[in-house]
Amino acid sequence: MTIHSTDVAARLTEARVARYDWAVLGGELSGHGCAVMEKLLSPDECRQIAGLYPEEGHFRSHIHMARHGFGKGEYRYFRYPLPDLIASLRSALYPRLATVANDWNERMGQAQRYPAEHAAFLKQCHDQGQTRPTPLLLQYVPGDFNCLHQDLYGDLAFPLQVAILLSEPGEDFTGGEFVLTEQRPRMQSRVEVVPLRQGDAVVFAVHNRPVQGTKGNYRVNLRHGVSRLRSGMRHTVGIIFHDAK
Repeated sequence: MTIHSTDVAARLTEARVARYDWAVLGGELSGHGCAVMEKLLSPDECRQIAGLYPEEGHFRSHIHMARHGFGKGEYRYFRYPLPDLIASLRSALYPRLATVANDWNERMGQAQRYPAEHAAFLKQCHDQGQTRPTPLLLQYVPGDFNCLHQDLYGDLAFPLQVAILLSEPGEDFTGGEFVLTEQRPRMQSRVEVVPLRQGDAVVFAVHNRPVQGTKGNYRVNLRHGVSRLRSGMRHTVGIIFHDAK
């Protein structure tokens, strides 16, 4: 799929990402572990991306969740080169999220710092043998769900990722809510159910995030998943910023 030519896609995507209030989004991420970017994609763009699912030439692998104990449903990993819109979103979102990621690592006492540009971070991944693209397209039908999990794929993992809902709740499907859980030391886990409309993106923590406590920052562990689909069909595109081994 080529929604736009590569250069035009990059410029248009940079402009659409820049229009969001990143100070507010960064505060939501640091305060709750997730933030919603409303109407990141248009309905037409959502339909075009979802329509790629049966076209095997765009993908490097096809996963049936039940075979691996991941839940019930299926997804496909895109191959390189990525569709222009997916590639440009990955590049445009990364620098803004790298600022949050570096702040988190400093607060958690972790040495890893992320470069300002996505290309430089991908080079780090590839130098460590993580060369397979990770953006993916997921498809759910009634009864399908995604178990709580973390998308790590290798030693080098970017701590934030993005999922964009391509289907319209209440029209295309019911159920299938995005769920984020946060395991806090010596406390009960906290659950966040994130309401999304078609074209909305949720940015969320992949693995750990810092939380300010009375004695300084402590680390909490997060997992994400999707609740059971009740009816219809649900498509989501996931943008993961590190590549896989």
